[in-house]
Amino acid sequence: MDKLKNQVFTGKSIRSLEKNQYTFDVDTESTKREIKDWIEKFPAVKVENINSYRLPPKRQKGKFKFRVCHKRIIVTLQKNHSIPLFLNEQISQMKLPNKGT
Repeated sequence: MDKLKNQVFTGKSIRSLEKNQYTFDVDTESTKREIKDWIEKFPAVKVENINSYRLPPKRQKGKFKFRVCHKRIIVTLQKNHSIPLFLNEQISQMKLPNKGT
Protein backbone atom coordinates (compact mmCIF):
# COMPACT_ATOMS: atom_id res chain seq x y z
CA MET A 1 0.00 0.00 0.00
CA ASP A 2 1.44 3.35 -0.98
CA LYS A 3 -0.31 5.22 1.85
CA LEU A 4 1.71 3.38 4.50
CA LYS A 5 5.24 4.69 3.95
CA ASN A 6 7.43 3.02 6.56
CA GLN A 7 7.64 1.85 10.13
CA VAL A 8 9.24 4.28 12.59
CA PHE A 9 12.10 3.15 14.84
CA THR A 10 12.73 5.80 17.47
CA GLY A 11 13.53 5.18 21.12
CA LYS A 12 9.95 5.84 22.15
CA SER A 13 8.44 3.72 19.37
CA ILE A 14 10.70 0.77 20.21
CA ARG A 15 9.73 0.95 23.90
CA SER A 16 6.05 1.12 22.95
CA LEU A 17 6.34 -2.26 21.17
CA GLU A 18 6.14 -3.84 24.63
CA LYS A 19 2.64 -2.35 24.90
CA ASN A 20 1.76 -3.85 21.51
CA GLN A 21 1.88 -0.45 19.79
CA TYR A 22 3.38 0.03 16.32
CA THR A 23 4.32 3.41 14.84
CA PHE A 24 4.15 4.23 11.11
CA ASP A 25 4.65 7.23 8.85
CA VAL A 26 1.69 7.50 6.49
CA ASP A 27 0.48 9.65 3.62
CA THR A 28 -0.96 12.94 4.86
CA GLU A 29 -4.25 12.25 3.05
CA SER A 30 -4.87 8.82 4.59
CA THR A 31 -7.49 8.38 7.30
CA LYS A 32 -7.56 6.23 10.42
CA ARG A 33 -10.27 4.02 8.88
CA GLU A 34 -8.17 3.32 5.76
CA ILE A 35 -5.13 2.40 7.82
CA LYS A 36 -7.17 0.19 10.15
CA ASP A 37 -8.77 -1.66 7.22
CA TRP A 38 -5.40 -2.20 5.58
CA ILE A 39 -3.68 -3.49 8.75
CA GLU A 40 -6.56 -5.86 9.54
CA LYS A 41 -6.08 -7.55 6.15
CA PHE A 42 -3.12 -9.36 7.70
CA PRO A 43 -4.26 -12.71 9.11
CA ALA A 44 -4.93 -12.75 12.86
CA VAL A 45 -4.43 -8.99 13.40
CA LYS A 46 -7.08 -6.94 15.20
CA VAL A 47 -6.64 -3.20 15.80
CA GLU A 48 -7.79 -1.90 19.18
CA ASN A 49 -6.97 1.81 18.77
CA ILE A 50 -5.31 4.25 16.37
CA ASN A 51 -3.82 7.62 17.33
CA SER A 52 -2.55 10.02 14.68
CA TYR A 53 -0.68 13.29 14.68
CA ARG A 54 1.17 15.53 12.26
CA LEU A 55 4.81 16.29 12.77
CA PRO A 56 5.59 20.03 12.56
CA PRO A 57 7.13 21.34 9.33
CA LYS A 58 10.84 22.07 9.49
CA ARG A 59 12.20 25.37 8.16
CA GLN A 60 15.09 25.06 5.74
CA LYS A 61 18.17 26.92 6.89
CA GLY A 62 18.56 30.34 5.27
CA LYS A 63 15.35 30.03 3.25
CA PHE A 64 11.72 30.86 3.73
CA LYS A 65 10.71 27.39 2.55
CA PHE A 66 9.42 24.66 4.79
CA ARG A 67 9.89 20.94 4.39
CA VAL A 68 6.72 18.94 4.01
CA CYS A 69 5.20 17.84 7.30
CA HIS A 70 4.52 14.16 7.86
CA LYS A 71 1.64 12.29 9.41
CA ARG A 72 2.43 9.59 11.95
CA ILE A 73 0.10 6.99 13.44
CA ILE A 74 0.38 4.77 16.49
CA VAL A 75 -1.55 1.53 16.08
CA THR A 76 -2.46 -0.40 19.24
CA LEU A 77 -3.27 -4.05 18.62
CA GLN A 78 -5.41 -6.29 20.79
CA LYS A 79 -3.66 -8.65 23.21
CA ASN A 80 -1.97 -11.70 21.68
CA HIS A 81 -1.98 -10.07 18.23
CA SER A 82 1.07 -8.84 16.34
CA ILE A 83 2.08 -7.53 12.94
CA PRO A 84 3.53 -10.28 10.69
CA LEU A 85 7.10 -11.50 10.96
CA PHE A 86 8.73 -9.35 8.28
CA LEU A 87 8.38 -6.26 10.48
CA ASN A 88 9.26 -8.12 13.68
CA GLU A 89 12.58 -9.26 12.15
CA GLN A 90 13.60 -5.63 11.68
CA ILE A 91 12.58 -4.85 15.26
CA SER A 92 14.68 -7.68 16.71
CA GLN A 93 17.80 -6.25 15.03
CA MET A 94 17.28 -2.83 16.63
CA LYS A 95 18.87 -1.99 19.98
CA LEU A 96 17.25 0.25 22.55
CA PRO A 97 19.12 3.54 22.97
CA ASN A 98 20.49 4.17 26.47
CA LYS A 99 19.07 7.20 28.22
CA GLY A 100 21.61 9.73 29.43
CA THR A 101 24.49 8.58 27.22
